[in-house]
Amino acid sequence: MKVILFVLFIDTGAATGAAAAPAPVPQINCLSWRIAVETNNIRNWKTVPAQCKRYVSEYMTSQQYRDDCNVVVIRSLNVSKEGKDLWVFNIDETTLSNVPYYSRPEVGYGATKSNVGKKFESWIKEGKSPAVPGALLLYKTLLELGIKPIFITDTKEEFRQVRIANLKKAGYHSWFKFICKGKNDSELYTEHRGNWKTQKRAELVKAGYRLVGN
Repeated sequence: MKVILFVLFIDTGAATGAAAAPAPVPQINCLSWRIAVETNNIRNWKTVPAQCKRYVSEYMTSQQYRDDCNVVVIRSLNVSKEGKDLWVFNIDETTLSNVPYYSRPEVGYGATKSNVGKKFESWIKEGKSPAVPGALLLYKTLLELGIKPIFITDTKEEFRQVRIANLKKAGYHSWFKFICKGKNDSELYTEHRGNWKTQKRAELVKAGYRLVGN
């Protein structure tokens, strides 16, 4: 994975005389911020920077966002005859879009703290997330090729049924496995084995399956 260096250009100004200069206002490059988040170079962020609210809202409702979600399938993929080929899907912003949630005034495309915790879980319970068009096309193509879809998601186990119902409503009607995040999965991390999703993938490979994409 490419390492993207995220730099905040801050005009520090200069002190004149005995008085200290006023504290500068950080100027954030919103494109750089978004890319850094997408590549996990910025983690544990709580809200979208206030000055990036407009940028995020325009991006998430743009053709560019839809284009970025589209996936090109290589039909010449060498599919095994044993039925052991799997394609791993996530859910949020991968197969299902949360744009209707983020566009709500009280959420403001992530510029408020409303995009975490109970309010987001309430959105999940509504089961109204639409499909990401490119992902749905990929899903259907994989089925035609004989590749089995599998979901490994950070969705909590308690939301399993509502998420399954939402997926089916959006057009994802079948899959090989649906793996939710268990109560103890957050602790499944070591330097050499990776996080819980990495370990779940390793278990599938050990069982003889081939992960051809994700």
